[in-house]
Amino acid sequence: MLLCSAAFGIENKLNVPIMRLQDVKTGMKGEALTVFSGTKPEKMDVEVLGILRNMSGPKGDVILVRLHGEKPEYTGVVAGMSGSPVYIDGKLIGALAYRIGEMSKEPIAGVTPIESMLEISEYDKTPGSDPQIAKSKGTPLAPTAGPGVAPELPQSMNSYLKPIDTPLVFNGFSQEVLQKFAPQFAQAGIMPVMGAGSSSDAKQPEPISAGSSVGAVLVRGDMDIAATCTVTYADSDHLLACGHPFLNFGEVEMPMTKSQVLATLPSPLNAFKIANTTETVGSFVQDRKSGILGRFGKEPQMIPVTLNVSANGRTRTLHFEVLNNARMTPVAMMASVYNAVQGTNAYGEDITFHVAGSIDVAGYPKITLDNMYAPQDGGTAQPAGMQVATAVGDRFNRIFDNPYQKADVRGVNLNVSLLDDRRAARLESARTDLIEARPGDTVNVETVLRPYRGEAIVRQIPVKIPTSAPKGTLRILISDGDTLDRISRMGSGFNRKYDLSSTISMLNQEHSNSRVYVSLLESLPQATVGDSVMPALPGSVMNVMEGMRATQDMTVLGESRVSEASSPMDYVVTGQQVLNINIK
Repeated sequence: MLLCSAAFGIENKLNVPIMRLQDVKTGMKGEALTVFSGTKPEKMDVEVLGILRNMSGPKGDVILVRLHGEKPEYTGVVAGMSGSPVYIDGKLIGALAYRIGEMSKEPIAGVTPIESMLEISEYDKTPGSDPQIAKSKGTPLAPTAGPGVAPELPQSMNSYLKPIDTPLVFNGFSQEVLQKFAPQFAQAGIMPVMGAGSSSDAKQPEPISAGSSVGAVLVRGDMDIAATCTVTYADSDHLLACGHPFLNFGEVEMPMTKSQVLATLPSPLNAFKIANTTETVGSFVQDRKSGILGRFGKEPQMIPVTLNVSANGRTRTLHFEVLNNARMTPVAMMASVYNAVQGTNAYGEDITFHVAGSIDVAGYPKITLDNMYAPQDGGTAQPAGMQVATAVGDRFNRIFDNPYQKADVRGVNLNVSLLDDRRAARLESARTDLIEARPGDTVNVETVLRPYRGEAIVRQIPVKIPTSAPKGTLRILISDGDTLDRISRMGSGFNRKYDLSSTISMLNQEHSNSRVYVSLLESLPQATVGDSVMPALPGSVMNVMEGMRATQDMTVLGESRVSEASSPMDYVVTGQQVLNINIK
């Protein structure tokens, strides 16, 4: 039955009565619901200890409670328990959301008041959403003075309280991957757990209700990354859970699943629920300071990924989906790709990877990938598999990191081939067959590259002198592709933000790292506007364009690349050299 309770100063559309923070008194006793095993919520006794003012920010008051009962006193406050609803006299007061530091011997927890969680619905603008769960009428949330009101606890308590961890389960991932990427996930406030649960599409007949375990999915398919917490409130349209942010991203789109708790692992240091996520029932659409909000029946938009890993004549194809989110998608893609490329028998320290594929963004040309990644020398060098993952993650970072358009990524296709040796070659020397030339002549550049523990490779690369080349010294740059891309980034401005079309164009113009390039450099300036390059501009043109430069729409380099030639190599090429030739 829906209520309208003006006495609360809230238009309450929940199907349960609520108790405002100002009516919570010290010594009050109630109960909380959570799942310790299976799918059925179990009751825990609750005793109110007091109120922590501004614990989670200005006006972010928290109710401090002690849990009683055989199970909570044995397990303590465990990861995955956040969101467990707390009731006093049958009225919902909020959700368990905080715990006392580490190594606590008592199950003492902090409760996010229900008023704070109700505010989340005010931000829900998803198409077809129902009216707001609750709308504040402006009544102050702070309690009024009076006998029996729960006392304010010392501010020193605040430093001991922290959000209850949300276990992030990596299923199908190696321990090495967990160690490499756990810090990046932990920075978002979620605790990675290796092998403590799994994901499937299995049907779970039990309905979701207050106290049920619920899953939020970041990756699903042949690899899974999912987090679990507890439902605070649920009806036929939506639910509230966690009592604190999952990632604190605001508007989100993550698959919402049912969840089955296999066991609750007690530990003074790191207690958590071991849970399996099951069938998808909707989508989480809001991730806010006081909790997360999900809508039943809403289909989440994920990014489908097809990854083919080939080695020794065999190809293994992986299919999975990754959430579409500017901050988490690059990290989730990096972890998934790295896990896939190093999770094969062919993987080794001297393995080289060749990566080819594309990223499909709706309304734009596909972003192409075609590069090789070999092991590098040096203590700080990344393993080749991590180079592959970083390259993929970098492309996602750049397409998401623009202030103009939202990137609608429709799919990713990657083909990764493992080559059984270190395919790295260093540019050792270069020379030309002429020391003087005329405009329009062709100059042959001889390059010598030294492979890792191999014999020298000699390549002849012809390059044509532009007919417009002025008399005097012409510089010839022989280099790897990364050197040319660094020059291009200098020309387009460091850290400058471009619209999505320009960003994708610039990504597709990047040079392959498995070619050796010969570039002719003239002394006339080169201007770059977005992804467009205008080389060899005379002074009269530069004077006309000076106004654009003042608005920072244009950047200028002192030299221009007026011609370019290259030769493919079956190696990752590194190094650069500059030669001079006299133009008559």
